[in-house]
Amino acid sequence: MMAVLSGCMFNAADSLSENAFQPSNNPVTVDTVSRNDRLAELARGQHPRILATYGGEYSDPKLERMVAKVVGNLTAESDNPNQAYRITILNSPNVNAFALPGGYLYVTRGLLALANDSAELAAVIAHEMGHVTANHGLQRQQKEAEEVLATKVVSDVLGDSQAAKAALVRGKLRLAQFSRNQELEADAIGIRHSSRSGYDPYAASRFLQSMAAYSDLRSVTGAADASLDFLASHPNAPQRIELAQGHARQFGAPGVGARDRDSFLAGIDGLLFGDTADEGYVRGNTFLHSRLGLSFSVPSGFVIDNSAAAVTATGPGETAIRFDGVALDPKVQLVDYVRSGWVAGLDPSSVRAETINGNEAAVARARADGWQFDIVVIRAGGQVYRLLTAAPAASTALDGIARSVSGSFKLLTPAEKAALKPLRIRIVTVRPGDTVGSLAASMVGVDRKLDLFRVLNALGPGASVSAGQKVKIVTDR
Repeated sequence: MMAVLSGCMFNAADSLSENAFQPSNNPVTVDTVSRNDRLAELARGQHPRILATYGGEYSDPKLERMVAKVVGNLTAESDNPNQAYRITILNSPNVNAFALPGGYLYVTRGLLALANDSAELAAVIAHEMGHVTANHGLQRQQKEAEEVLATKVVSDVLGDSQAAKAALVRGKLRLAQFSRNQELEADAIGIRHSSRSGYDPYAASRFLQSMAAYSDLRSVTGAADASLDFLASHPNAPQRIELAQGHARQFGAPGVGARDRDSFLAGIDGLLFGDTADEGYVRGNTFLHSRLGLSFSVPSGFVIDNSAAAVTATGPGETAIRFDGVALDPKVQLVDYVRSGWVAGLDPSSVRAETINGNEAAVARARADGWQFDIVVIRAGGQVYRLLTAAPAASTALDGIARSVSGSFKLLTPAEKAALKPLRIRIVTVRPGDTVGSLAASMVGVDRKLDLFRVLNALGPGASVSAGQKVKIVTDR
């Protein structure tokens, strides 16, 4: 979603002449405002790379209208009415928002799923606008160092090699990092800005608390890639929440300002949650990919992390599993591929051909740097896939885990592929007799349902729900 918005100014002394109804010859846009600003031009050049890193734009007209309304309310009360902003919704489950010089604002669908009202979204966007208003992106580098910055960003973001692109996705994006003082300054600016726009000033501290709870949940579930999340570039601490509450109290007691919860929830109803069909889905201990037409499962106690580069799973005893695909000439035998040099510490005598659930395969063992590895390469559906299982050298569990995972690999039937649907946020109204537990139990496709339900709905450990209340659940319906 992309919309260009700027602060509006109206002079009552202007006559309503015919010229007043003509398009401007010099409209206020991101491009005109940031023209001749080399950092802003650099930021504009990064936009396609931002999209590539965060899964592209997320298109949903209903959602876009809701976000545009919030941004429009904020720009109407901007400290810099001549500053134009371009807001993009990114198709990423990561919870993040950031700004680039020149007014480029980004918010992920993952962040929209975590927020609970328009005031919280306004607080986040106003915070990012605060960085732009305070010229933090420009303060970060002296003008004479712009060429150095350009080189660094091009190196990090425009790397041509596959390794560079993978490194970017796994945490090389540092464009939004500011100093702690700049973050706190943006907090103050954002809270003042959103409050002046009519929103609840306490929304910032509420959302900081939600993000802290979200971060704790991720750390417990083992979701390892927090590098693309808001908290990776926005320091969070109880003291910061307290400071945000202190700023809010300057505008009145709790209850002041609009939350606009119903409008926000209506906007996110149906929002995609988690992975897309292109990435495949994680359902409990099973990874399924409808487009590749395959699935495999990991043992109980393992947690799957589905990233752009590979599917990984971590489990007890420092064991880990990695699944990916590789381009291989159909004429190359799998045992020859395993012996071709890409496996460090390979035991040549362990390489052998096998058949796994009707698919051609090759298996092998390797040892290196205090670790032992089980390697399985499978040719299925015209593609070649690799399953690597690693365990400490002294572990006795490697063989059982590896055989369990490789033995679960299978091609999906047409019916199984058709039945796979993405998860979405759905807004439901609490009925008489519903409880936090029963509503959480109604969710599908996610682990730790009760904990996730509480985090998504900003419900503390002892909080309950009441009939008529609207809440978020995750479902594939």
